[in-house]
Amino acid sequence: MNQTVHNRLISFIWSIADDCLRDVYVRGKYRDVILPMVVLRRLDALLEPTKDAVMEELAFQRDEAGFTEWDESGLRDASGFVFYNTSEWTLQRLYDTATNSQQILQANFEDYLNGFSPNVVDIIVKFKLKSQIRHMASKDILLDVLEKFTSPHINLTPFEKEDPNGRKLPPLSNLGMGYVFEELIRKFNEENNEEAGEHFTPREVIDLMTHIVFDPIKDQLPPVMTIYDPACGSGGMLTESQNFIKDEEGAIRAMGDVYLYGKEINDETYAICKSDMMIKGNNPENIRVGSTLSTDEFSGHTFDFMLSNPPYGKSWASEVKNIKDGSAIIDSRFLVNLKDYRGNTEEVDATPRSSDGQLLFLMEMVNKMKPTRQSPLGSRIASVHNGSSLFTGDAGGGESNIRRHIIENDWLDCIIQLPNNLFYNTGITTYIWILHNNKAEHRKGKVILIDASQRFAKLRKNLGNKNCELTANHIAEIQKAYTDFETIERQGDDGIAAKVFDNSDFGYYKVTIDRPARLKAQFSAERIADLRFDKTLKEPMQWAYETHGEKVYADLKSIEKELLDWCEKNDLDLNAKKRKSLTSAAIWKKQRDLLETAQQLLAAIGTEEYSDYNVFSKMVDDELLALSKVEGKAGKSKLTASEKNAILQAVSWYDETAEKVIKKSQKLSGDKLDQLLHHLDCTVNQLPDYGYYPSGRPNEYIIYENQTDLRDSESVPLAESIHEYFLREVKPHVDEAWIDLDKTKIGYEISFNKYFYQHKPLRSIEEVSAEILVLEQENEGLIMEILGL
Repeated sequence: MNQTVHNRLISFIWSIADDCLRDVYVRGKYRDVILPMVVLRRLDALLEPTKDAVMEELAFQRDEAGFTEWDESGLRDASGFVFYNTSEWTLQRLYDTATNSQQILQANFEDYLNGFSPNVVDIIVKFKLKSQIRHMASKDILLDVLEKFTSPHINLTPFEKEDPNGRKLPPLSNLGMGYVFEELIRKFNEENNEEAGEHFTPREVIDLMTHIVFDPIKDQLPPVMTIYDPACGSGGMLTESQNFIKDEEGAIRAMGDVYLYGKEINDETYAICKSDMMIKGNNPENIRVGSTLSTDEFSGHTFDFMLSNPPYGKSWASEVKNIKDGSAIIDSRFLVNLKDYRGNTEEVDATPRSSDGQLLFLMEMVNKMKPTRQSPLGSRIASVHNGSSLFTGDAGGGESNIRRHIIENDWLDCIIQLPNNLFYNTGITTYIWILHNNKAEHRKGKVILIDASQRFAKLRKNLGNKNCELTANHIAEIQKAYTDFETIERQGDDGIAAKVFDNSDFGYYKVTIDRPARLKAQFSAERIADLRFDKTLKEPMQWAYETHGEKVYADLKSIEKELLDWCEKNDLDLNAKKRKSLTSAAIWKKQRDLLETAQQLLAAIGTEEYSDYNVFSKMVDDELLALSKVEGKAGKSKLTASEKNAILQAVSWYDETAEKVIKKSQKLSGDKLDQLLHHLDCTVNQLPDYGYYPSGRPNEYIIYENQTDLRDSESVPLAESIHEYFLREVKPHVDEAWIDLDKTKIGYEISFNKYFYQHKPLRSIEEVSAEILVLEQENEGLIMEILGL
């Protein structure tokens, strides 16, 4: 579309808002009128030439055939489109016959809207157009708005026209209408401080995606093609894909049929997309409204091609209930089968954090891929994401599981890093993921990463955050890098770079590294004092005891309201369970009993400091046994294991000079030893590296308690041996560390910064000195004076 014509049309439509709507709508609400009226005028202009034919068909069905329900196929044939209007009105006739009565105009306008086919009525409902018509009529501006949209100086039709002065008005093509839609949405969203990028993908990005998706297989296209976008917005991805394939002057010029499918959650953009589908002759019923994540609208469908720019950085917390029941996944689209470190297949969660649902849309597309048994071509996917999809999420987490599922199935073909500030609502880095489930032989088991972040041309005028664009040459250069599938070394600061990786290069083992607990211990009145209070309720319990003393044990009920009021005033957000515990006499008594037991142990053991926790713990056990005998519970401690641990934790602390804390000793020989060695895949001499230390006695091994706050993890590439990595990277620095192999998880991440980092060496001292001298001369000795030289 000619840029001058485009700008003139946008300015004209914007002037409608300023001339007619300024005193009736706030600027952020102009879109509520302008967008549906643009769509309506577009549909109306297309139906004008066949209006008489439709009315004749209607008269035939009513008067001659005696139909009580209209035959839609006949009306569609008469209109020449998949939609029609059976009222006597057109927008032009509504304007030409209007009087000063806004009420009559409103009634006629509503009669006109009611005459549309059901598929257009759905659009009218989604736009809430009838309520806008009534509002404009009540404010006496409906006729003014109608005059603007039927002006002979504006051409919203796909046919060339002349204005009253005989000047040609170029036709507004379907593609041009798409530009107008999206530019209006962008402008209105800026006025309303909303995110234009949720609806608008720059055309050059779509152009790049269509080239990458379709060009490599242009000679293998099936006779019937299906294209799907699970976040279709106003339909730009779908219509541009169709245009690219069917363009008679393009490289493909496909002869087969193309069917478009999409889903959009926003009513307004859904209505725009659906109207565009009808204008282009596509089946509007294939465009659905609603949440793609909450409802699997196209369950059982598979598609040849999928292109999408899903929302990123957007919460899906409101939709979690439709995907998860607690921690259990109830939507099979977001469950995958992966092998654990031992090779056992398990069904695992494939959902990201609730704060960012973009990878869920990718999983929706993966779920809709055609298996090669159904189509030899398989499916090809292009999806835009921000950087978080590449690396967020720990090994074993949802995001990592999604990446792993895609890569281990050999579906990831390419990722392209785009320039910053290419999109309208964000300046962050974006990436195009290309997936294919039937790669060419030389691409199998491999992925090419392309860094095109420096390949752009600056815009003369910014559009929101967008200050640059991809030219046709840039797109051709990126496409060539994808097709050639070879490493490209960057030439200069603004060159393109590419690297080919094995699938396994992105995977890693997350290996847990433990260290022994080394504890010192000592009883003292200060250390055990806090045992009076439950550690999760320490603050309110301490306040209550300091304020009311022994009354908390004798008459807790009398201070219950005051205690809960204090919690509320001090912003302590206690749930019902904690409030019940706080006001429970049994909890207070339990904690007092625990303190009294600790005081008895203090009296028996004394305040000596112990550097060997093993000795200290044995003394505590002995004293607890003695106390239980005194109380008539011979052979059984009066404390539970958790209560005893609470006392021990209160009087012990980590000290690297203390002795290691022994968890247990274990006899290992014969089959038992062989099974362990097989499980760990190690030799007897390597057992200490996995936490089994010879005690000095025959076949006996010591296992130490680990110090949880010193626990660490290492990311070990899948291609490396975990044990060799441990000996090289960990053991020299922490000699007493060991590997907890059973906690090993497998993760996948992709780091463009690591793969394409360009080291820039520091400047030489001579160069820096020369620059300082030049600056010194320019500033008349000021630098020398400051430095005291």
